Amino acid sequence: MKRTPLFNVHKELGARLIDFGGWEMPVQYTSIIEEHQTVRKQCGLFDVSHMGEIYFSGGDALKNLNYLITNDISQIAVGQVVYTPLCNHHGGVLDDLLVYRLGENEFLLVVNASNIEKDYQWIKDHVNGEITVKDLSSDFGQLALQGPESEKVLNKLTDIKLADMKYYRFSRGKLAGEDVLLSRTGYTGEIGFEIYLSPAKLEEIWHEIIDAGLGYGIKPIGLGARDTLRLEKGFCLYGNELSEGVNPWQAGLSWTVKLNKRDFIGKDALLESRQGYNRVLRGFKVIDRGIPRKGYKVSRDKKEVGIVTSGSYSPSLKENIGLAYLEKDVAGTGSELDIIIREKPVKALVVEKPFL
Repeated sequence: MKRTPLFNVHKELGARLIDFGGWEMPVQYTSIIEEHQTVRKQCGLFDVSHMGEIYFSGGDALKNLNYLITNDISQIAVGQVVYTPLCNHHGGVLDDLLVYRLGENEFLLVVNASNIEKDYQWIKDHVNGEITVKDLSSDFGQLALQGPESEKVLNKLTDIKLADMKYYRFSRGKLAGEDVLLSRTGYTGEIGFEIYLSPAKLEEIWHEIIDAGLGYGIKPIGLGARDTLRLEKGFCLYGNELSEGVNPWQAGLSWTVKLNKRDFIGKDALLESRQGYNRVLRGFKVIDRGIPRKGYKVSRDKKEVGIVTSGSYSPSLKENIGLAYLEKDVAGTGSELDIIIREKPVKALVVEKPFL
């Protein structure tokens, strides 16, 4: 398995390590519930250096990138970030990613760890003209500081004006004396920041942030709490809610598909399938006892009508919640369903997202 530059730090902290998309990553340091509540109430620091970074530049960079993705980056300013699916020709989601506009003809794509090689090859196969594409994943380390106290912690270390930074914006500057790209982004639904820097400086900056946050309840946070935090907000996870077998319409990501663009990969298929899909992604709460998990079947009147993509106990709501692809005719808010847990039906109710 691959390891981030913080692997030894995680071991020293007693983290429980797991295989996550081919990376040996910390799933928890203490308990998932405790770490989850830390992010909701104070702030937590995540190692997300397993994520991939693909660099785009050249006179035809904008044209090529806008052809590759479903969202539209033609109008975004330098210093802005856009979330977008990357689709295949059938409209299936190859990945979901962030696009950072570094300059007029310069972009950085942040892609999911398990998809780095796939995305890089797909991109290289579908660009042409004056364009340079580089996989710079090994040149970046990445940290995420998330939670209501995160701005106060980072203000002790940087002169970047965090209070003026809007959601999905970024700045370049110094953090604890080191060059960083710092963005107002995250995967928890809390105020937070993601920090990109040299892998050689990652351990040093990790300790600087932890020291700066000691008075604000900071703790290291594993991938277990990252998952429960994103689930409470109804955020999609690639490999669970997103895959090449589903399109953005089904996943509730219609706002990321800009059909007014002249052309992009998957446009014709997405136009054709706009109304013609049977299953949609919905949130649900379990009424009876039982924790839903990925892959559990969903039924109505003993007929299978869907499948769970993500499920967990919600530390904030103190309820069991989940996401599932459901047949449209049973997917309305308030619809009663059964989640099949260990071959037994467990009552659940379709609810609006986000849960929190």
